[in-house]
Amino acid sequence: MPSPQSIWSPLRQPAFRGLWLCGAVFFVGAGMQTMAAAWLMVELTGSSFLAALVQTAVFLPMFLLALPAGVLADTTDRRRLISGALLAQVAACALLAVLVLAGWGGPASVLFLVFVCGCCTAAITPAWNSSVVDPVPRAEWPQAITAISIAYNAARAIGPTLAGLLFVRLGAGWVFMVTVFTTLVMWESIRRWPPKAHPPSTLPPERLWGGTLSGLRFAWHSRLILAQLVRVMAFSAAGSALWALLPVIAQRQLGTGAEGFGLLMGCLGSGAVASGLVMGRLRARFALDGIVATSCGVFATAMLVAAFVRLPWLVYVAMALGGAAWMATMSTFNTATQASAPPWVRSRAVALHIVSALGAFAIGSAFWGAVSDLAGLTPALVAASALMAAGLLLVRPFPLRVGADHEVTQGTPWDELFVDAEPSPEAGPVAVEVGYRIRPGEDKSFLDTIARLKAPRRRDGATFWRVYRDLGEPSRYVERFIVRSWADYLHQRARATVADRALEAEVRVFLAPGERPMMSHYVAER
Repeated sequence: MPSPQSIWSPLRQPAFRGLWLCGAVFFVGAGMQTMAAAWLMVELTGSSFLAALVQTAVFLPMFLLALPAGVLADTTDRRRLISGALLAQVAACALLAVLVLAGWGGPASVLFLVFVCGCCTAAITPAWNSSVVDPVPRAEWPQAITAISIAYNAARAIGPTLAGLLFVRLGAGWVFMVTVFTTLVMWESIRRWPPKAHPPSTLPPERLWGGTLSGLRFAWHSRLILAQLVRVMAFSAAGSALWALLPVIAQRQLGTGAEGFGLLMGCLGSGAVASGLVMGRLRARFALDGIVATSCGVFATAMLVAAFVRLPWLVYVAMALGGAAWMATMSTFNTATQASAPPWVRSRAVALHIVSALGAFAIGSAFWGAVSDLAGLTPALVAASALMAAGLLLVRPFPLRVGADHEVTQGTPWDELFVDAEPSPEAGPVAVEVGYRIRPGEDKSFLDTIARLKAPRRRDGATFWRVYRDLGEPSRYVERFIVRSWADYLHQRARATVADRALEAEVRVFLAPGERPMMSHYVAER
């Protein structure tokens, strides 16, 4: 039987195994489409900027749409969301293939349809990423996420290599036709193993805009999630240079053509797969920040090799090491994000991870492509390598850590909600006051402890939070926070975790004998 630290352990679950295999086929098709579109752009225009813009067309939709897609994944039927987006992507891939095969596909139409496919993928990704691990026990999530990353990076090795061979022999149109088939495979997997339905809730449903604000608020006030998002954004922005400029490296630096470009992509993907096979053991032995720091150094070195070396075999070796470093870093960030978010916001946390990683990747790809056109390939890669090394300065202000079980498990409210007449869900803003009468002489310790409540209150929905001292009774303090509506307040109460309840228990330790917190609710009158 596979060890719990082995990536093969979650593959014992039939549903996860089926989704993983079909997802791998889909990733291969995506890799083939990206490679073929980038090389077709080089042939059509000869511009490194337009070739790099293919990466932007693929990943910019993630930046624009992933968070709304995450809200929909948290609040609607994930099966219908994924299936609808996949069918739309099938139509876009088929149209792209037909246009190119007919000789009508110019730079504008190729970029536009690749962008449309990217929009469909953006709509799918948060729902798929958060649901694919549902069949797996939480203790095996890191291994499941690593297995998904291996499938994705293996596709980066296989997809571009197959696309390069097919491109040379049959042309880009047939490469795009293959992606129609791979997308249908993904659609069939969702039909056969649909995502787990959200648990029934008596709370008012979140709307798209409110859910988006909730996700952003959660990330901003959660130190765990914010640190991960900042770090992945910095890493992806610098590392995007190598991925975006691979066609130019193959054409100008190595002179190897389309097959050489596919081989460069294949080496990056192969290194990533090799790294994934040992990630479980690495995480068991080394701290997250140590893994990330080492990987940043390796990837920065790989970019320098690509900038200065003209021996293809040496560049291929550097790409394999760079792919291993990329996999180690990105899977670490992804695992930390998913494992640190409670269920109510997990799809949105995944979406924010995507926004940070791929949004920075898309913008960085366009930026480094422009730098390469203006200053040259070598200066662009050297600057990106230096920026990657500078990112290590973020270790101290934004340390990485995986959330513990009690930090993501929903807790039970201390007090029942007693109101004479419950207002409508839209009523608000709502002010909540919690009064504490504490033991004399413990004011400083009490204030230091209750100040730690600010982050979870704001994280779960409060737009304002403050503690006040009663001037008429110095031992009495009032905690006051405001939420936008009664529905938001009900959601806030339901979102508090076991760790939040433990912190509230620490605050109650300071109460005077026989006292208990007094809670009052106020709704704004028009």
